[in-house]
Amino acid sequence: MELVVVFPNASEFEKARALLYAAGPGASAVPPAPALITEAGGLAAIQEASPRITIAGWTEYRPASCRVPIRKEFAEDIFGEAAIMFFGPCMADETKVRLVAHLSGDLTDVLPYLNAEMRQACYNAAGPSLTFMEGYRLVTLSARRIAMGKADEIVDAWRLLEAVRVRVNETWMRRASIKPSNEMRSRPPVLEIYKRLPRTNCKLCGEPTCMAFAAKLRMGEGNLSRCTPVFKGEYKHLRDALVEVCAPLGVAQTAEWEASS
Repeated sequence: MELVVVFPNASEFEKARALLYAAGPGASAVPPAPALITEAGGLAAIQEASPRITIAGWTEYRPASCRVPIRKEFAEDIFGEAAIMFFGPCMADETKVRLVAHLSGDLTDVLPYLNAEMRQACYNAAGPSLTFMEGYRLVTLSARRIAMGKADEIVDAWRLLEAVRVRVNETWMRRASIKPSNEMRSRPPVLEIYKRLPRTNCKLCGEPTCMAFAAKLRMGEGNLSRCTPVFKGEYKHLRDALVEVCAPLGVAQTAEWEASS
């Protein structure tokens, strides 16, 4: 079985690649991420070299599902470089991956500006931290840390790291035209979401009960418009209230119902 082994930075990556080429197991790179594809023997050789070589983690290798855009340069890069400190299977879905990276930059000052523009994000000024969804991927930004869950594989995760870096820096460049916001938007209780659902347990959303669907939404998963009784059926009067209570969660909602409303 092929494995992908991820490293904190290019330096550790290069040491591991040199080791594997010299020792014989061999490895191939996964550009642009600091990661190597190898067999179990290669992983064992790297682990035996600890603490001389540091790894962030490893998972079963999956081919890249996307391409990473060319790195965009900024005169003032407030995000800085991301060093992956943890990499492994996602706890919510083992077919996906999660990572934690430390940042060389400091995002403290930019988070209120991001919060002002990302109305569906969950912001905690005391942290500070900002949690939001990128598709079905969950991202949490802190002052010097980024955590990410449910990425498809390492290249998808690296693509998302670059996308967040670009968003952070572009927002910082436009800060003169943005009114920063420290508004706290936290996750609503499951019961509050449930109250805004039909509570008929029709199963049209794919979940066994409305309570199960509410719990999934609170975790930032699922899609609001899968509740067809609210978005297309006899419970349309609940739509606005459901959208409002779920706004901080960043859950997806298709444009289909919007076009018909």
